[in-house]
Amino acid sequence: MKTFTTADILIPKNENMKKWCVVACDQYTSEPSYWSEVESIVGDNPSTLRLTLPEIYLEDDDVSERIKKINETMSDYLDKGIFKTLENSMIYVERTTLDGRVRKGIIGKIDLEDYDYNKGSETMVRATEKTVIERIPPRMKVRENALIELPHIMLLIDDEKKDIIDNLDKVVTKDEMVYDVDLMQKGGHITGYKLKDENVNDILSKLDALADKNVFEDKYGVSDKGVLLFAVGDGNHSLATAKATYNKLKESNASLDVLNKARYALVEVVNLHSDALEFEPIHRVLFDIDTDDFMRELNKYYDINKTKTGQKIHIITKGIDEDFYIDNPKSNLAVGSIQLFIDEYLENHKGRVDYIHGDDVTRSLGKKENNIGILLPKMEKNDLFKTVILDGALPRKTFSMGHSYDKRYYLEARKIR
Repeated sequence: MKTFTTADILIPKNENMKKWCVVACDQYTSEPSYWSEVESIVGDNPSTLRLTLPEIYLEDDDVSERIKKINETMSDYLDKGIFKTLENSMIYVERTTLDGRVRKGIIGKIDLEDYDYNKGSETMVRATEKTVIERIPPRMKVRENALIELPHIMLLIDDEKKDIIDNLDKVVTKDEMVYDVDLMQKGGHITGYKLKDENVNDILSKLDALADKNVFEDKYGVSDKGVLLFAVGDGNHSLATAKATYNKLKESNASLDVLNKARYALVEVVNLHSDALEFEPIHRVLFDIDTDDFMRELNKYYDINKTKTGQKIHIITKGIDEDFYIDNPKSNLAVGSIQLFIDEYLENHKGRVDYIHGDDVTRSLGKKENNIGILLPKMEKNDLFKTVILDGALPRKTFSMGHSYDKRYYLEARKIR
């Protein structure tokens, strides 16, 4: 198994870990109060908040200064010896979410040579949804001069036997524990264990078996398809940014040492069939919209009814809060059908769209003047791998794995320069 391997993983030595760990940067993008609260909690303490750029600030006028400060802080933390290095390691992670369920995963590094985010790729690692190319360049500005990376990338494996990750709790002890942290802002708790060499070797052997071409083709009823072992469940644009940055370095004839670090990305691998892994829909909220015009155009674009035939969506405005059904969809999923309309509508009308985790937030934002909230049904997770294998990718922002506060919190890091 060369696609997923051990890494030199950085973790803090003696910091206040509750203040150190911050939720993934692509969360709460329409809720500035959340990030203000995080600022208040962190204060002047060392924190991953100072090493990442919450995407709510990505289009602010001072974004270049923010990125410069992030890079300076990375250098400062490294110079001060804040980190210790777990060399050539994998970490077994247990994340206890707010509802008490335990999501298990393995931290290691992925080879970007085995990943392609373009639809229809047949690499070992693939995007599950359409990658928005325009979202990559601003994220590259954050990564291209960064000294370290902090992952919120989660890759999924389709291990229905639950034989690779799910039983690791039986082989670790407190002696291997490397962190044990309560997370801020409803994040729950996370515990990490450095895996012994024999456990790492066993994991890699089982991943090799899962990636066997004959096993793969028999499992999914396909032939002449590249083996898909790792599907990107979260952090798709973060991983795509790592790949694009690596490609840019290759084109610039960077030194072998630089390329060897940039070639990999730190990720967490989780079993799709984990009982603690739940797919949640990602809803849409449109801002600064003429809501009457939006509804008129939607009814021109699709045959919309209220008789429960077709793909269901739920629309919330200041004056609407009800189900609608698309009778002549243009995608196999409701999320794909409505996204096609939104994209076309915004090409010719003012307004913007954001992708929202959580029914309550969508409802609250949708009811505001000149806004529209669209609640979408969730996708069944068992359909994920075969859909990606056969169709290439799902519509963008189709699903989320859990609530916003269930997302990965930044904790581990890896040197990329």
